[in-house]
Amino acid sequence: MRYSIAVVPGDGIGPEVSSAAVQVLKQALGDRASVSFASYEAGAECYVKTGIAYPDETLTACKEADAVLHGAAGLPDVVYPDGTEAGQDFPMKSRSALDLYANIRPIRLMKGAPRRLTGVEPGQMDFTIVRENTEGLYAARNGGNVLRDELATDTLVITRKGVERIVRRAAAIAQAGRGAPADGVKRVTVVDKANVLRSYAFFRQVADEVLSDYPDLEVEHIIIDAMTVHMLERPQHFDVVVCENIFGDILTDLGAAMMGGMGLAPSGETGDVHGLFQGSHGSAPTLAGKGIANPVATILSGAFMLEWLGAKHHDEALTAAAHRTRLATEKVLAEGQHVTGDVGGDGTTMGCADAICEALGHPVEEIS
Repeated sequence: MRYSIAVVPGDGIGPEVSSAAVQVLKQALGDRASVSFASYEAGAECYVKTGIAYPDETLTACKEADAVLHGAAGLPDVVYPDGTEAGQDFPMKSRSALDLYANIRPIRLMKGAPRRLTGVEPGQMDFTIVRENTEGLYAARNGGNVLRDELATDTLVITRKGVERIVRRAAAIAQAGRGAPADGVKRVTVVDKANVLRSYAFFRQVADEVLSDYPDLEVEHIIIDAMTVHMLERPQHFDVVVCENIFGDILTDLGAAMMGGMGLAPSGETGDVHGLFQGSHGSAPTLAGKGIANPVATILSGAFMLEWLGAKHHDEALTAAAHRTRLATEKVLAEGQHVTGDVGGDGTTMGCADAICEALGHPVEEIS
């Protein structure tokens, strides 16, 4: 089978890290699978050049592609009259246009990563945050109100359908996994603010209804503010965490810091048909053009993309390429010789990618 990947480099460091990721993925795939990569414009720089942040041609390409690989979105100084970033149109509109309702972010400490938490070793922190991606507070984008320059409102949106499907996705991930590092228990942690807001009480109610269909899973509830403490104090406890959109946005950034930095944190935004994959970091405009941006998050997101495609199409070649990419990336990170400055090295973006490609030239057993 032939697969087409729409690559949207985006803004800031986006073109650099996406180029590095494509290089690594091509090396991992070799001639084992037929995968083509085509680049399309969207984002803040596209808006500056054309007056349109998300061209129809790019949207059509993303809909027709088997998956989307994205670099980074937005530049702080490129904004609409309402003050919102033009470059954010690509990720925000893609989520609704492609129905990417599940934002999945693995939080895993790898060998060679900076240690942000005392006493936590690789293997002791390995959980997944499943963030509802189409509703919540972000559903209000472009729909909020400002009255007489005195009052502003945005509406938090939570639907039964939205909660049911995100919780079922979280449950499926928990069932397929190995459980929490601390005790091996397959556990779903529902994070909300049900003690204060009716919308989150509804989220919890529906989540509990769905999870009653999964008696093999342990279920717990944690309030969002307490969750930030628990993540830092006992990360070994968690297996799969599920939450509303904005809470997930905040928790996943905390999780990225816990695993060593934003440059190491991959993500996949998936629905029942489409998938979009990108690093959890932003566009980092102060690093753009210097060749020093960390490509690991985007490379691991590319591996996630191949894994997702492999599962969707029962294609073992893609699954194997994803596995090899992860092993090679972790080998280079553990050795520390070619990694970038944010993780303690003095390497370049493409130097890191080249090292991962070199590691991919060896058998998997040597990489592991």
